[in-house]
Amino acid sequence: MKNILITGGAGFIGANFVHYMLERYPQYRLVVFDKLTYAGRLENLKDVQANPNLAFVQGDIADKVAVENAVRTHQIDTIVNFAAETHVDRSILDPDSAHRTNFTGVFVLLEAARQFRLERFHQVSTDEVYGSISSGFFKEGDPLEPNSPYSASKAGGELMVRAYHETYGLNTVVTRGSNTFGPYHYPEKVMPLFITNAIDDEPLPLYGDGMQVRDWLYVRDHAAGIAHVLHHGVAGEIYNIGGGNERHNIEITRLILNLLGKPETLIKRVADRPGHDRRYALDCAKAKALGWQPTHPFEQAVAETVGWYKNNEWWWRPIKSGEFKEYYQRQYAERLAAA
Repeated sequence: MKNILITGGAGFIGANFVHYMLERYPQYRLVVFDKLTYAGRLENLKDVQANPNLAFVQGDIADKVAVENAVRTHQIDTIVNFAAETHVDRSILDPDSAHRTNFTGVFVLLEAARQFRLERFHQVSTDEVYGSISSGFFKEGDPLEPNSPYSASKAGGELMVRAYHETYGLNTVVTRGSNTFGPYHYPEKVMPLFITNAIDDEPLPLYGDGMQVRDWLYVRDHAAGIAHVLHHGVAGEIYNIGGGNERHNIEITRLILNLLGKPETLIKRVADRPGHDRRYALDCAKAKALGWQPTHPFEQAVAETVGWYKNNEWWWRPIKSGEFKEYYQRQYAERLAAA
């Protein structure tokens, strides 16, 4: 690998991955390819934009011509695909966008990888493709039972990756990450939403009884896991990347309030979303056998994340006063009024 196209590299996990790769692998040239939708922001790359090993191309992964031009111009030999419509709530409101990016876009990237005979294609996916599990842990070979337009489109993209490996011999790997948190996380997701709302003494809209369970993974550990699989993963294989930190949503909410010194009266229980998975949990033995381990203690990582949002209001306040405000009203206004 020499020239890596990082699609969705201006988004949350993608930008953190770019930071990680520039620190650890100065021999690579990274090209970020991002549409710069609401969640893709050049501000996420502000700290590294002057790095000579980093280039940026604005484009849509569903645009065949734009993708091919980027691969050709920058002599790309590897693709790591983070580009996705990632929010379940938004996929319920607008399933077409999720399908276009998460399925059609993956197909376009795979075609480019096949046409230009790239060395490796890495698809970044999610534990949500498995659906919900009441006990035990999902393993990579378990059936996929997605329950939202988001997770269904991600599962479809994964299956296309598998087909290109089996049919065309493309060197592919897939990682399925658990709930990721950390800096540069767009404040529609539960942790950055609750942190920023609590800072402003705004209500924290907690879905249902708050007893949904998620396995939480610090974004630096996720970036390290993706990089490790990129370098060492077996072609055609899938790897779970989880933090081993199962917590109920109500626990996460109370932890955030405690770290900020805010009262629990800010918690407002609102109507649950349709098809809300109850519990996710991953068996990560396969990735660990490959040599990866999460290294950041959970409570410490949450405290650092809360501190980042407290110290970087310049980053999130413009977001919450723009497009986000309209989305927030659509998603929560009636729920909060009813609560």
